[in-house]
Amino acid sequence: MKKRYSALSIVAPSGSNIACGLKTLEVRSWQPEHLPLKDLVIVENQRYLHESGDEDIGRAVAMVDVYDVHAWTETEVEQAQATYWAAGYWAWRLENIRMIHWDMPVPAKRDIYLIEIDHP
Repeated sequence: MKKRYSALSIVAPSGSNIACGLKTLEVRSWQPEHLPLKDLVIVENQRYLHESGDEDIGRAVAMVDVYDVHAWTETEVEQAQATYWAAGYWAWRLENIRMIHWDMPVPAKRDIYLIEIDHP
């Protein structure tokens, strides 16, 4: 049975660090159009997707909920596992983090996108 999920691609090792609970903030230059985002699948891929239409193949590593997005502050560098802070970015607070193990390749795309997973 196929089920649709919203997904967000994140470059390795940050996706795995989210799945393990080490990274609890995702920092982006943009905000989602609506909140909350429930059951958002984190797709870990190997390269940054810089341009419109860029795609890669990744693997689903976690499912999270996002209830809060706010201006990123200097005090949140550790939670985001960032190497430095810069003004003008948004911090997505990741909650209800659940590690998942779907043994199949999934697309990695820019922004929030839909994936379809075939569950037994």
